[in-house]
Amino acid sequence: METLQIEILNPKAKRILKNLADLKLITIKKEKKQSEFITLLEKLRANSENAPTDEEITAEAEALRSKRYFYQRDHS
Repeated sequence: METLQIEILNPKAKRILKNLADLKLITIKKEKKQSEFITLLEKLRANSENAPTDEEITAEAEALRSKRYFYQRDHS
């Protein structure tokens, strides 16, 4: 089996590929792209032994959003 990455330039080509998949001649798998943020996190974590987890980052972001919300509400 050989795997190829193909960029579809014309919608007709996608239809042809779908027809080939229907005939069970090929399989089509969508590539899962990581967000740039996740890629950056992985890069930073590779360089640090005590990098924060996703949960810690989320908790910190929520805390900052909460502070901002209450500050805006009290100063409006």
